[in-house]
Amino acid sequence: MLTAAPRLSLVQIRALGTIGALAVAAGGSFAGSLPVGGPQLVALRTRLIGDHVDPAVVCVYLGLTLLVVAWWRLGRLLTNPETGVTRHALLVTLVSWSAPLVLCPPLFSRDVYSYLAQGEMVRAGIDIYSHGPATLGGPLAAEVPAIWQDTPAPYGPVFVLYATAIAHVVGTNTVLGVFAMRAVALLGVAGLAVCLPWLARRCGASPTKALWLGVLNPLVLTHLVAGAHNDAVMLALLVAGLALVTAGRRVVGVTLIAMAALVKVPAVVGLLFVVPLWAAHAATRATAHSAAREASPSAARATGRWREVQAGLSTAAVAAGATVVLTAAAGTGFGWVHALGTPASPSNWSITSALARITARFLDLVGVGVAADVLELWRWVGLCLAVVAAVACWWQRERLGPVRALGLALGAIVLLGPALRPWYLLWAVVLLAVTSLSPRLLWAIAASCGVLAMVVLPNGFAPEYSDIGHAVLGVAMAIGALLIASALADREDWPLHGTEPLPQAAGTAAYRTSQAVQAYQAYPR
Repeated sequence: MLTAAPRLSLVQIRALGTIGALAVAAGGSFAGSLPVGGPQLVALRTRLIGDHVDPAVVCVYLGLTLLVVAWWRLGRLLTNPETGVTRHALLVTLVSWSAPLVLCPPLFSRDVYSYLAQGEMVRAGIDIYSHGPATLGGPLAAEVPAIWQDTPAPYGPVFVLYATAIAHVVGTNTVLGVFAMRAVALLGVAGLAVCLPWLARRCGASPTKALWLGVLNPLVLTHLVAGAHNDAVMLALLVAGLALVTAGRRVVGVTLIAMAALVKVPAVVGLLFVVPLWAAHAATRATAHSAAREASPSAARATGRWREVQAGLSTAAVAAGATVVLTAAAGTGFGWVHALGTPASPSNWSITSALARITARFLDLVGVGVAADVLELWRWVGLCLAVVAAVACWWQRERLGPVRALGLALGAIVLLGPALRPWYLLWAVVLLAVTSLSPRLLWAIAASCGVLAMVVLPNGFAPEYSDIGHAVLGVAMAIGALLIASALADREDWPLHGTEPLPQAAGTAAYRTSQAVQAYQAYPR
């Protein structure tokens, strides 16, 4: 990915990504997931860019390309230990790249409107696990895509609690509601930025690389920040819970992981993989205790598998207690358990649904009349394979490490599940970011994230041929601009000719030392 371009400093990379984010926000203000109830903005869009050619989509994809390239180059910069890029410098970069996306309309999805409608439904006393937004009616329901109008909510009571709180504050004001939901998502991203480096250190990985892959990731910026998805809350609670359990705060940590599962249920897998962490900490305390005095017979028996059984029972008890309390607080009952299959609609795309469509087409060609049942069959096949993969990861937890095994298990669930969205990949990527990855695997994951950041249109709808053309044009324009800039940088008369990145990040002790050495060497004697 433009690896032949001149090396860039951190400041130049940050500027490139910020320009990209500004372009995404500018184009998304006209081509994003705009409220259908905003006639003034729609009229302005029509006057500025017309109905036929959509330069706003070109602008979004131009900016996306610049942002992905900047992120990639930042990762390359981190591979050089002499650059001395600090966590603080990465957090400044995160703020710089996120700020333009905070102020634009929702991008790449209309899910945030469903969140607002569901919160208002609870406030109005409507059961969101039996009815869809169509039952609510009004301006919020009008923003929800037709495919989800009659679909119950698949989210748990923690989501219900904050969605209802937002509904009480903003009512049916769509604009305020969007920014309120985005503020919650930003809190989730901030939680990831705080907890990921800490968990990476506990797992023996690089905190800066964890920040780069798990928080500065283009999928985080485009879908958790710009799209305001509740996955940000789920991941923040999951990572914070894991970090606390590894630090010995087991009850609080398991409670947070249970809360993550009560936002979106896939996080419940984290409870299985936290059991060995709980058992390991209990073993450490038992060893320290037995060193002080002779171990009792009961303590001696609590070893090995038995200690994991005890940890499993303790984890289940804490999680069950948290679930009961939070479900009661939400006041919606346990209907969310029956609505867990909501995302598996016939129009969802996934690996298994693609195989089902291919199989159904083949059966139609040969005249076998069972094509209607093929989709359900492939979904069950995918779910069974996902369970097998998760069990295999659990079985190899000692060799892989619990956190990496959890990341791989969630990755299998994403790839083999009934619905596949680009931001779902973050369930695995965020956890794998805190483990020691081989360079080949690291860059394979990064390349996948960069590609998936491009596959969804800014309005969140299925693309048409014209949209694909505009997207390709935007990518081509960005690549052309970068190649021209690279060629100019090689010219001797170009102001930046011969510019090399600073050997250390400005502001660090290493940077100040290098500057002092250079000044001493240049001093005439």
